[in-house]
Amino acid sequence: MVMSNMTGLEFKLQEMAGRIKTLREIVELTPAQMAEKTGVSVEEYIRCEQGKEDLNFAFLYRCALALGVDVTDIIEGSSPNLSTYMVTRKGEGQHIEHAHGMTYFNLAPRFKNRIANPLYVRAEYSEQAQYSDIELTTHEGQECDIIIEGKLKVQVGEHIEVLSEGDSIYYNSSTPHGMIAVDGKDCLFYAIVLSPDGKFQSEPAEYIDAPVAPVEQQPRIYEDFIIPEEKDGALQAISFKNEDRFNFAYDVVDALAERKPNKLAMLHIDADKTERRFTFEDMSRNSSRAANYFKALGIKKGDRVMLVLKRHYQFWFAILGLHKLGAIAIPATNQLQQKDFTYRFEAAGISAILCTADGQTAEQVDLAIAECGDLIQQKILVGGTRPGWHNFDEEYKMYRSRFELPEGEKRPEGEDLMLMFFTSGTTGYPKIAAHNYKYPLGHFVTAKYWHCVNPDGLHLTISDTGWAKALWGKLYGQWLCEAAVFVYNFDRFDAHDILPMFAKYHITTFCAPPTMYRFMIKEDLAKFDLSSIEHATIAGEALNPEVFHQFKKATGLSLMEGFGQSETTIAIGNLVGMKPKVGSMGKPVPLYDIDLLTGDGSSAEV
Repeated sequence: MVMSNMTGLEFKLQEMAGRIKTLREIVELTPAQMAEKTGVSVEEYIRCEQGKEDLNFAFLYRCALALGVDVTDIIEGSSPNLSTYMVTRKGEGQHIEHAHGMTYFNLAPRFKNRIANPLYVRAEYSEQAQYSDIELTTHEGQECDIIIEGKLKVQVGEHIEVLSEGDSIYYNSSTPHGMIAVDGKDCLFYAIVLSPDGKFQSEPAEYIDAPVAPVEQQPRIYEDFIIPEEKDGALQAISFKNEDRFNFAYDVVDALAERKPNKLAMLHIDADKTERRFTFEDMSRNSSRAANYFKALGIKKGDRVMLVLKRHYQFWFAILGLHKLGAIAIPATNQLQQKDFTYRFEAAGISAILCTADGQTAEQVDLAIAECGDLIQQKILVGGTRPGWHNFDEEYKMYRSRFELPEGEKRPEGEDLMLMFFTSGTTGYPKIAAHNYKYPLGHFVTAKYWHCVNPDGLHLTISDTGWAKALWGKLYGQWLCEAAVFVYNFDRFDAHDILPMFAKYHITTFCAPPTMYRFMIKEDLAKFDLSSIEHATIAGEALNPEVFHQFKKATGLSLMEGFGQSETTIAIGNLVGMKPKVGSMGKPVPLYDIDLLTGDGSSAEV
């Protein structure tokens, strides 16, 4: 079986040859040594490594054994990362076309530690091949071929057999062997290649891969509002519909509560390790209670309400309740002091605040309120009690779990103001970044094409809810994709505490700033099972190449960088389908027209 190009991701012969050369240099083998290990002359090996020779499957397989990698590493450029099971639907798999009439699909390219390479093969009928010698090849191990449709002439050594539908043949594949379709039509068969030592892969090599977006198998809620245009799973363009009436709380949370009431929306782990599971129905009902509660307190559409709630699960009830009511949510970190609160209260015109009972935050709020006169009308405490404050946990439960949707001008939607962030204040006082009700739609790109969330998985973004990054990774985009979010309400980041949670809770996608990854790789990652992670992303500061390579070595995953601001969603990133370049934040996403300017305002030519 000879391969000329990879159609699925349009990997060319030259790219596979380049991977072989890179891996050879990493393990410090000479071309002569590789030639000996692959059973070809030095001259032929060099031509293969230069991409000047067709690469047959046997050669690729022998290269993989010599280099200590999986054959998928060479063919596709990514290490297997599934360890429990893998389903390959009809017509899918790792699709490879061959120069001599053979096409095969690898049926388990992403399965870790497999003991066989199961291939679905189409042998094209050739009249000319009927009158020529069968081309023979060899590779280590054993092979079993099972005929599905048509007839196959198989030669093993000096022996020739013609196999029909339902027949099979098992042989030592180190014996020269080959096959052709006969009887006037193509032949379909399974070729199961077994490793001589019972394993196909070792530690993942340090190469760059191009992730593939999961194929949607059912209608998703985002399709009511978003029209993505893709090529091979990579986003090419995006447009929207019905966005002028869009309200995330109504049209995503409440809608999913009706369509999929028992689907997990959030798994919340408190600091004391208390586990709480919230379905979309839970989120819908509790946010409606919160909306009715806020309304009873006199909070109305357009009021500015600050949320200082760390990673408390009540944050989600509150922000969704404000979205339903039409009040403007303003997240803030609990690290703020009196002067910080005073500045924000006055700059944003805040009239109500929900605050954590943890630490001294509420005390700092009271000190700031004393400076602001009658600006703050309502003080609501979460997770405790304090004189002069409402008790959210006790009071909101007394209200109905159904919220009557406002109509006409009272309905919050589209261009209405929904959310305000205070920027980090890098170049002066923090500034307000304001967003309308369309804003969550932009995070569809964040979640689907950067985070690559799994609708049946669990996504973890490490961020306090006081920062914009929390709404990048803990709410809007993930729920548009119907993926559950994992929230750990820790007080201080401890890599040794968090790392076991990936296996325990089967976290499938992960995003954190480089500092967090640096803490993680300082641990002995070999002690932790990280095999559940399907995709990992990074943002917030410059990525050190050592962090990239150490995480890659431990997991087989490339960290996909992204960039955005409080004023945007993800604007530049290594999205699905892109091969990341270490240290590069990626390319502009289709949502934005981005230009890089010099100091004088002119475009910076590349």
